[in-house]
Amino acid sequence: MEQQAQGQGGVERRECDVLVIGGGPAGTTVAPLLAEQGYKVVILEKAHHPRFHIGESLLPANLPLFERMGIAEQVKAIGMVKPGAEFVSPHHEHTQVFNFAEAWDKSMPTAYQVKRAEFDEILIRNAEKKGVEVHEGCRAKTVDFLPDNSVAVRAMHDDGHESEWHARFLVDASGRDTFLSNKFQIKHRNPKHNSSAVYGHFAHAKRHDGMAEGNITIFWFEHGWFWFIPMMNDTTSIGMVTWPYYMKTKGDRSLKEFLMDGIAMCPALAMRLKDAELMTEVEATGNFSYVSERCHGANYVMLGDAYAFIDPVFSSGVLLAMNSGVLAAEAIDACLKDPAKAPAALKRFDQLMKHGPKEFSWFIYRVTNPIMRDFFMYPKNIFRVKEALLSVLAGDIFGKTPIWRSIWIFKGLYYFANLIQPKRAFMGWKRRKFNIRKVDEAVVYNA
Repeated sequence: MEQQAQGQGGVERRECDVLVIGGGPAGTTVAPLLAEQGYKVVILEKAHHPRFHIGESLLPANLPLFERMGIAEQVKAIGMVKPGAEFVSPHHEHTQVFNFAEAWDKSMPTAYQVKRAEFDEILIRNAEKKGVEVHEGCRAKTVDFLPDNSVAVRAMHDDGHESEWHARFLVDASGRDTFLSNKFQIKHRNPKHNSSAVYGHFAHAKRHDGMAEGNITIFWFEHGWFWFIPMMNDTTSIGMVTWPYYMKTKGDRSLKEFLMDGIAMCPALAMRLKDAELMTEVEATGNFSYVSERCHGANYVMLGDAYAFIDPVFSSGVLLAMNSGVLAAEAIDACLKDPAKAPAALKRFDQLMKHGPKEFSWFIYRVTNPIMRDFFMYPKNIFRVKEALLSVLAGDIFGKTPIWRSIWIFKGLYYFANLIQPKRAFMGWKRRKFNIRKVDEAVVYNA
């Protein structure tokens, strides 16, 4: 039950059971799940919805979560149906399409591409509908962990007034702001990966016919890869994910010029954007890949991008964020109902939180390797490895689908291919080491 009082200096003091920092997919998943169990839950969101956000491609494994949260029809209404993913390589004459309907579990044949402004607003309004108290335009500034095992968070509202929230449990779902990770100084550049992204929305991009219109396309090019994400109303998201050394070559060019020059280096993509027009400002994100040393403490958890981010190549961000919200709701409920069970609940939360990034990252770290690229461009279903790979691409890694034996075989085949092509494997390893090296942090990411 919420209480309100005046604190020191006229700061408004309030209380709740669970305070959630961030109103993105992670925060707006954990919050209503806890509110439905009778907890007083508050979300502090620095922006006002709708607001622009990148990451528009969803996975089939998201859909059962939408059903569970009661938003499936709303998401369907704004979504472009996504039957699969297409890969285009400059070193192969053909393109390769992976259809989700051919995955191990045939019950999740499609996903959606969505405008995140619309999608995230559905999520946050659903949280309000389920009884969560939402404060938009409210940025968390400081946090104190108190002797009574509660937390106090000081927040600044858009109108200039401050509030102080006292909660039994804190959820950091602040995304790339990494609120707690920065406070604890436990956020580190991922030593195994390092990339940056430059992106914008285009109109009139050339799409495929029929159901394939909604497929995401991944275009490899010399300095990384591009995403091509078709959405409703003739909007297509185009992003260039590239290595920091290439970002350094931007020089005096604007982000728009830099992106367009990159597109020109990828003829297959340039052809599909021949008649396209840029609809938005071009934006960039640096230091794309990072990880925090931990994802929980006795009275807090860190979800989604607030904990770690690797790379968007497999569209895993929203799924990992929402799934972390489901895991957190279970752990927090256990902690608050029976403190004696808290250590076990948080240990399980920790294990499951690390599972998703671990499984995706094995592929992400290798997806630009020439040998792995051959595996993607010439998939074989020996020992059902193609079905298992499709299940990973669909995000079906948290349930009971028995894909893991086939995934181990896939990895074994990949390592064997490296052994019988030692020169190619060495050159791929050497190139990757060059690509992910740290460069001067003074790289300019704005126009």
